[in-house]
Amino acid sequence: MGYSGNVIKGASWMSGFRIFTRALSFLKMAVLARVLTPSQFGIFGIATLVLMLLEMLTETGINIILIQSKNKIDEYISSAWIVSIIRGIFISLCIILSTSFITSFFNAPEAFNILLLISAIPFIRGFINPAEVKLQKDLKFHYEFWFRTSIFTFDVIVTLILVVLTRSVYGLVWGLMAGALLEVAISFILIRPLPKLNVRKNYFKEIFHKGKWVTAYGFFNYIAQQGGNIVVGRVMGASALGIYGIAYNISTLPISEITDVISKVVFPVYAKIAGDIQRLKSAFIKSTLVIASLTTIMGAVLFLFPSQIITIVLGSKWLSAIPVLKILVVYSVLRAISGSASALFLGVEKQKYVTNMTFLRFAGLAITIYPLVKMFGLVGAGYSALISVIVEIPVIAYYVVKVFKNK
Repeated sequence: MGYSGNVIKGASWMSGFRIFTRALSFLKMAVLARVLTPSQFGIFGIATLVLMLLEMLTETGINIILIQSKNKIDEYISSAWIVSIIRGIFISLCIILSTSFITSFFNAPEAFNILLLISAIPFIRGFINPAEVKLQKDLKFHYEFWFRTSIFTFDVIVTLILVVLTRSVYGLVWGLMAGALLEVAISFILIRPLPKLNVRKNYFKEIFHKGKWVTAYGFFNYIAQQGGNIVVGRVMGASALGIYGIAYNISTLPISEITDVISKVVFPVYAKIAGDIQRLKSAFIKSTLVIASLTTIMGAVLFLFPSQIITIVLGSKWLSAIPVLKILVVYSVLRAISGSASALFLGVEKQKYVTNMTFLRFAGLAITIYPLVKMFGLVGAGYSALISVIVEIPVIAYYVVKVFKNK
């Protein structure tokens, strides 16, 4: 089967995964929104903001480097595992040591214990077998489907049972922890090769040298995505953060359900055909057109029927999210289409391009978010996000042209 066939087959499996997991996510959200309050969602949001920030700040780009590699990656696995373990321990310690500062910053003392609990998750994730990336690198997306589906389903079941029984936000963290433990177990039982406590200095150097741009990209991407949540939580409180977080999650469905799926499939394909300019260009144009068509349709549905969607899925107490939701939908569609170039840049080993374009989005948000939130509240946060992606688009177009011209 050619690469086009592999892309279609891979996209089908990953789309199936997203459809299945999104259906479970809607069920999960519908139940949790009726059991937990916006304030409780906001407290959980603070904990996940901190976790995601530290994960992005310490992102080594191991998976990207392994997929980009033209050689067999088995000899890298043990070194990658050691790096992952060290990173997990470091993130856990950072969360524990910064808990008092974080609760003070957000004026949310009730988040103290949940931050301590969530610090265990990166420690557990650090022990995942890095060889699981071979499922993506070798285009074995049917195995990836069953692997990810099992983990996600287990996470959702544990979360729903615990939250419904306890009516506590801690059930959300226990669900994440259960999913992380299951992933560690499956990655060692079913995936080969198994990593060993074996340090190879030259592999360490290569991982850190190539991964520095991925680390920078991760940081700027995190701030660009979560900056609105941080400022809303700081300026307007946990309840407003809960509403904004729900609006953001719904509005970014075109990204999470379409762009992320297709990009995950085409990235390893781009890496394999990077030396063939015509095939690369054709593949990029086709995938971008598909993303643009599908995200526009999904975005239009979210934009035109927000009240119906929120009422059915979440309940009427969340209707105040509608004004910012409509703005964020426009942001999401534009970002989904323009962001499809990230897979191209990573496929041709231009991590620097991804970092630069993300930095501009970060800068656009950083400059506008605080004054707009102070003036317009939640709607101002939506406008800031929209401005950030508009600033980024011309640079992405420039880099796309440059990639094909240089090739």
